[in-house]
Parts: sequence; structure tokens; C-alpha cells
Amino acid sequence: MYLHDEIDASQEQILKTYATAGFKGVFTSVNLPEDDPSLLLAHLQQLGQLCAQYGLALTVDVSAAALTRLGLQLADLSAFQQRHVTTLRMDDGINMSDIAALTQTFHIALNASTITVADIQALTANHANFDHLEAWHNYYPRENTGLDRDWFKQKNHWLVDHGFTVMAFVAGDGERRGPVFVGLPTLEAHRYLHPLAAMLDMQQLDVTHVFIGDPTLSSTTMEQLTQYTQAGVVVLHAQMQHWPDYFDRVLHQRADVARDVIRLAEGRRLLEGHVLPEATTPRPIGAITLDNERAARYEGELEIVKRELPADPTVNVIGQVVASDCDLLPFCSANQAIKIMATKGV
Repeated sequence: MYLHDEIDASQEQILKTYATAGFKGVFTSVNLPEDDPSLLLAHLQQLGQLCAQYGLALTVDVSAAALTRLGLQLADLSAFQQRHVTTLRMDDGINMSDIAALTQTFHIALNASTITVADIQALTANHANFDHLEAWHNYYPRENTGLDRDWFKQKNHWLVDHGFTVMAFVAGDGERRGPVFVGLPTLEAHRYLHPLAAMLDMQQLDVTHVFIGDPTLSSTTMEQLTQYTQAGVVVLHAQMQHWPDYFDRVLHQRADVARDVIRLAEGRRLLEGHVLPEATTPRPIGAITLDNERAARYEGELEIVKRELPADPTVNVIGQVVASDCDLLPFCSANQAIKIMATKGV
């Protein structure tokens, strides 16, 4: 959230919604030179009070220049403590000896991309509290400037080996921050990826904490995130030509994960009667299929396609996961709970 305006009722509602969905923190900055320094601390006070009210940790991006504009000294940052700030993300102009001293009072986030062995040695020599140190990646507003996935993975492995927890950003799919409006991800590969898929991918890349870079998520994505964080369920929206009676329940991927499809364990078990062949068409990614009576013992097999497959006379195509939710399919692991929901108008 940004501090150039007062925190109004709509922004408070956003904070409440995020807290309810399971989010744990808020990120803001006092570094933007266009912001009025006479108002920043007042707006930070408002934001800090709301974060405390909703149980959200508050991280502030600071630099030496920003502290000067605010009339603050590194030796006394009690103004941030009074405003419920829990973590300071260090930008330019602050040396490692000062950062080490600040770790006695605050959690400190360093720039994950630029931390060196020399920095770690300097922090150690100045008795930094490494339990209060984290490594935070940036977000990248301009297309094609987000980080390379392989480099990111290697860097994070190095950071974890040196005792850091790692934070990164994924882009939102609601209101996007200007002036470029193409998302605020850390990884370029995530710029247009479903936010939940990007968050699940981060878990495979040694990332402990994920923030949404853009101001908001869509209401649909927020509901999917809530279902995942609170119930462990991946919600997939789909256009359905045929709706089996048991689709009103939560289904589960089998324990043995197939390469090409998500095999839903309940399919054959819940089948009643026979499935006549129909719509035995090619199966694009996201196709929802039901094996017909030609499949013999596999009749009733229910699957979601992960890789494009040809038509099969034993397989009926009964629906299609919407394009954005197809991003989630590779992250459905063994025994994953899945809820298929018909899109509006179907």
C-alpha cells in the first residue's frame, strides 16, 4: 500500500479482506520523492494502526535519502516503532554496520539480489542479529526486466545456505499499479501467471514469504486464495457440457501423480449407470474428461488434462477449465483437494 493519500475506508476493507484470506503482512515505502514528507508519517500512523488491528506485520522500504527527508536519524527510529512498523527494508545509502545495529531493534530486509559474502562478513563482524535478517527480492514494473527463474533459484539456494529467509513478489490481477500497468512480479515468467500459481511456484524456489506487488487481486482470485490457505482446496472454474451429480463435492487427485492428466480418485467409485460415448474430441490443456463404456474397467475415470492430447474414442470431453485457472494444474500435487465450479452463465 502507498502513503501519498490518507488510508480511507476502501483501503481498510482491502486490509481486512487480505487478513481474512490468510495474508500476514503489508509492504509500503517512504522512498518515493514525489510524496509529501509532511504527510508520510501521518499516513504511516494510520496504516500501522490498521495493521495492528488486523494482525498484519508492517514492512517499510527506507533509504538514507528518505530518512533525511523525514527528519529521522538512524540512531533513533522510534518513530517507526510508534507506528507499528516491524520490518525495515533497506534501500540505498545505509552501511552494514548501521544495519547490524538496527537488527537489535527491528527485523531487517536486505536486497536479496545484491547480498555478497563481504556483506555477510561485515554483518557478522558488527554482531548483527541474524535471526532478524531476511533477504527480499524487488519487483519489476517493466516487461522483460523481471528476474530469470534459473538465476533466481540459484541465488535463493545460496541465501538459504547462508541462513536467510527469502521473500519475493508476485503480480496481482485486480488493480495494477501505474504508470506501466503490466504487473509487479519478481520473476518475468510470473508476470501474467495466475497469482496463486505464482505463489505455489515460489514454494519450489526456496521462497518463504510472498507479497502481492500490485494494489489488489480480483475477487475471484481472492476467493481461490482463501480456499487454498484455509482449506487446502484448489478451486478450478470450468465451462461444463455435462455436470456429473458428484461434482458438488471436493474431489482429490490420486496419490500416484500422472504426467499427462490429473486423475481424480472419486471418478469410478462414484459412477452410477453407464457413460455413453459422446464428444470424443481432442483434449486441450484443461479439458475435463470422463471415460465412457468403451473404456471397459476404466469407465467413469475422471481426469483433467495437463498436456494436450489427441481424441480417444473411449474418452468423453465434458468440460474445459478456464484459461487462467489452467496455470494451477501443474501445481496440483499428490492427494490435492480440488473443487470444480461452473463459470457464471453455464
